[in-house]
Amino acid sequence: MHIFVTGATGWVGSAVVKDLIEAGHRVSGLARSKEKAAALAATGARAVEGGLGDAAILQRAAGQADAVIHTAFRHDFVHGPLDQDFSSFMESAAEDQRVIALLGEVLAGSDRPLLVTSGLAGLPLGATEADRPSAVVPRKSESAARTLAERGVRAATVRLAPSVHGLGDHGFIPILVRLARQTGVSAYLEDGGNSWSGVYRDDAARVYRLALESGTSESVYHAVADEKVPFRQIAEIIGRNLRLPVEARPRAHFGWFANMAGGNMAASSARTRALLGWRPSGPGLLSDLDQPGYYAAGDVENV
Repeated sequence: MHIFVTGATGWVGSAVVKDLIEAGHRVSGLARSKEKAAALAATGARAVEGGLGDAAILQRAAGQADAVIHTAFRHDFVHGPLDQDFSSFMESAAEDQRVIALLGEVLAGSDRPLLVTSGLAGLPLGATEADRPSAVVPRKSESAARTLAERGVRAATVRLAPSVHGLGDHGFIPILVRLARQTGVSAYLEDGGNSWSGVYRDDAARVYRLALESGTSESVYHAVADEKVPFRQIAEIIGRNLRLPVEARPRAHFGWFANMAGGNMAASSARTRALLGWRPSGPGLLSDLDQPGYYAAGDVENV
């Protein structure tokens, strides 16, 4: 297949591109600068230079592909102060919804699949692929995909665990590390008994490919390896590696990240594993976090 990937140079997207190419697929990927386009081309993919605001470029690239994987999402809010408002996230969510609609316009009337990316926020603890997120969840990737599916587009959602981990992590664990460094404590809310799930980056990437190769028969897939990890254990590993105390702190300590830090984002991937034959083989979340490389200082790049 020829597959067009948005976010092709990002944390998840670059792993998806690598996995697809190694499996023998042709890949074109969106890259928002000449430097990123050159890096993408070096992997063997065809670079499509442009951004999420370039509707004509997005639709042309999608129209030339046999399938589309949408992993791009602006994460500017991740790098700002933790006491900021969440307006930049809302802007990213609205942009994401527009992009999914644009991609769906091109694929309508064909049998070419579209996989979009979402998370586990707003789902019940232990959620399965059949559960639907609360209507109040601000990110609308999944609902946008469902709208397209109702119109006959072969659109499905890959729900990622809150921690898609690995050295070079661009996600939520680095926020907790940064907060611990800034405040001098690795913190959790209440008793820290709420749970996250995790998935190794390469394992997550493989879900997208297997979903396409299997015919994209489902509306939702779960890229979840460690299904239920108590948040306090995550805080304890961060504290040990940074040599900081591990203590409970109120919501104000976490700023805009409080809902994530206190969230129960644990889910089952039993159906995804059975349907796709997906067998996660990378390190587990806690063992991966317990290595010095995860705590090297440095800037994190937007996905």
